[in-house]
Amino acid sequence: MLLALPTKSQGHGYIADAQVGNASANAVVSTDPPYYDNIGYADLSDYFYVWLRRTLHSTYPELFATVATPKAAELIASRYRHGSKQQAEVFFLEGMTRTLRNVSRQVHPEFPVTIYYAFKQSEKRYDGGDVSTGWQTFLEALERAGYAVTGTWPMRTELMNRPNSIGSNALASSIVLVCRPVRKARPQTTRKKFVQELQEEVRTAIKVLTSANTAPVDVAQAAIGPGMAVFTRYERIIDARGNRLSVSDALSLTNKVLDDITSEEEGDLDTDSRWSLSWFKQHGFAEGTYGDAEQLSKAKNTSVSGLVEAGVLISGGGAVRLLKPEELPEDWDPEQDMRLTAWETVHHLIRALDTGGEMEAANIIARLGAGAESARDLCYRLYVLCERSKRMAEGFAYNRLVQSWPEITRLAKNIPHEQGTLDLD
Repeated sequence: MLLALPTKSQGHGYIADAQVGNASANAVVSTDPPYYDNIGYADLSDYFYVWLRRTLHSTYPELFATVATPKAAELIASRYRHGSKQQAEVFFLEGMTRTLRNVSRQVHPEFPVTIYYAFKQSEKRYDGGDVSTGWQTFLEALERAGYAVTGTWPMRTELMNRPNSIGSNALASSIVLVCRPVRKARPQTTRKKFVQELQEEVRTAIKVLTSANTAPVDVAQAAIGPGMAVFTRYERIIDARGNRLSVSDALSLTNKVLDDITSEEEGDLDTDSRWSLSWFKQHGFAEGTYGDAEQLSKAKNTSVSGLVEAGVLISGGGAVRLLKPEELPEDWDPEQDMRLTAWETVHHLIRALDTGGEMEAANIIARLGAGAESARDLCYRLYVLCERSKRMAEGFAYNRLVQSWPEITRLAKNIPHEQGTLDLD
């Protein structure tokens, strides 16, 4: 659907092929393109189309000329229509490139093109880095069409109570890519320089995203924007062997930098929380041997007995495991805890949120004060670990706590309390 906005106050809409259609000169473009292979829009439309056709065919004969909705030209990567995954990818890439080039010929030079994209990364590369064919193919089309990414805006567009979000880590936001057609020659750079700039800009972006309480499930998607902004400011990026860096390589490097940045924050945690985080990477909430736990505790400058005392660990019979949120005591008071940790605080907040809702979690926050921010920051790292290891049921709890944080802290401010701020470091 193309929307033409003339100089007068009235506008009009019409149906046209976005690959060749002409809206108007100096158009302002904001679009939500198909998400690769996520949804068969035409197939879904048939559910409604067949009934609309029966009632409106005589009124709009041109619109309802076909028995079902046309599907051959639909710009999605459907392997069932194109014979294979590879042919479907080529179809999507070429069609999206033509569409974006067509848009660049019509866009107003003073206004950016904004593109909404909520396709979640879900695939693995051979080198272990995350990358999504949907993102990769779309961004390749963007680059081929001659666009540079100049910004990223995470925008809350998805309802968490929609069917595919309930009990899952579906994206809460669309990632709005702010793009401009490249109008002048761009320089060339090296892979090393690209990674240096990537680290600087992704680090800045992550600070902004987390300070705005962006859900952990959305952060990895939002980080793509700054990564592609660095990538598209150069004509080409050359590695040590003289090969050109691809969009897939840039995505993988962006995700690696994101992981490195979140890992660095582990050094700011208390020693018990650092041990718990390292143990969680390997075992989650499953059992491990006492010997392994004791060896790790020496490296982290703590002890198994101390971790038991801190209320994060259960030990016995030559085995240890981290306590699950539902196993933690309901009468826990952080002000009386002589060995308070960020790890323990996170999981007590999850327990409180699950059993008593945001108000019960707010009662804990009120007693913690500003020290609670350490717990919120830990949730981001824990979510990344869960996503990497495919433990999404556990990751959902950390994502939910961050998403509930604004309301929890709002409620906590209205709870009278005279104690000072507790230190979780």
